[in-house]
Amino acid sequence: MKKVKSTNRGLKSLLEIFLVSIRLGLTSFGGPTAHLGYFHEEYVRRRKWIDEKSYADLVALAQFLPGPASSQVGIGIGVMRAGVLGGIISFIGFTMPSVIALILFALLLTGFDAGNAGWIHGLKIVAVAVVAHAIIGMAKNLTPDLTRKSIALFALIGTLFLQTAFAQVGVILIAAFAGFILFKHHEGNDEESSQFPIAKSVSVICLLLFFVLLFLLPVIREVTGSYWVAMFDSFYRSGALVFGGGHVVLPLLEQEFVPTGWISEESFLAGYGATQAVPGPLFTFAAYLGTVMKGWQGGLVATFAVFLPAFLLILGALPFWDSLRSNPKVKGAIMGVNAAVIGILISAFYFPIWTSSIIAPVDFALAALLFSMLTYWKLPPWIIVITGAIGGSLLTML
Repeated sequence: MKKVKSTNRGLKSLLEIFLVSIRLGLTSFGGPTAHLGYFHEEYVRRRKWIDEKSYADLVALAQFLPGPASSQVGIGIGVMRAGVLGGIISFIGFTMPSVIALILFALLLTGFDAGNAGWIHGLKIVAVAVVAHAIIGMAKNLTPDLTRKSIALFALIGTLFLQTAFAQVGVILIAAFAGFILFKHHEGNDEESSQFPIAKSVSVICLLLFFVLLFLLPVIREVTGSYWVAMFDSFYRSGALVFGGGHVVLPLLEQEFVPTGWISEESFLAGYGATQAVPGPLFTFAAYLGTVMKGWQGGLVATFAVFLPAFLLILGALPFWDSLRSNPKVKGAIMGVNAAVIGILISAFYFPIWTSSIIAPVDFALAALLFSMLTYWKLPPWIIVITGAIGGSLLTML
């Protein structure tokens, strides 16, 4: 009887993860930084599945790893909630809506110019409100003193002047060193270490598999000459070597597939516009490309290939990351990294979110309204999304 009750609780937890993540997958517009804002609102503020410190540490880890940062954070939260299966369910829920939408778009609607629709502009303004709300909430906890505010300012200025993924990694490394020096004698009432129910042996296997596929797939591609292997290798390599999230992977995918003639530049740009129009991770652009090249089966293979590196890396890193962050000698470095993450988020908030969304005074007015609805009136995010879409459509009529 006890085992049955435990199984029922496990199934209930997995169903809850799926329902929450699929709702986020249907409403999280605005790119990886905005997704982190939605996650913070849902998982930290509302459901309290994860505390502020653990969430900030998870975001910091995702910044270190190549791949889609928001997807990796979602997988990590799912793992903390219900083990590896919870991470898989969380990933499927968050990713599935945009994958389905882009596969259907590739099959049926390649002539539709979604990128210029008014409601899309409204959803970009929604991202402004959501990210601003998340940054303010995280900054209160992660930059409470002048020293950490100064580290955040350094990270902000550094990533504004050097807008590359490698600059982000460099800033985080410098902040970690600064935190190690400045906070090595810090005594604080940190939360208890989070538990990631993954055996370290499983994590090692995931990390080994990541590198084996990275170096072995090109060899198999040359030996077999298989179209499917070549496609899988190209998407896997794109997902494995990209720092900085979905905005970075788009031009890399263009270099992989347009010059080779696998997809025309016109089709690529049409899919790019559609990807900006759908919620969820920008890496799902692979679903569109794969469908154009090899039908819906190609879309599913491309999606699996481009996300597989991120999945292997986050599962491989989580147990070791938790051990490190609970070590007193490392806590100071993590405090510096968490402060730097705030600066990086503010930098990403300005460019590209603010610069591509707030173009006229009416845009700022709509953003202020949405921010107030979210922050002061405490309305659910899905209402903010609908209001933003309607508001963006109305703005195009002015």
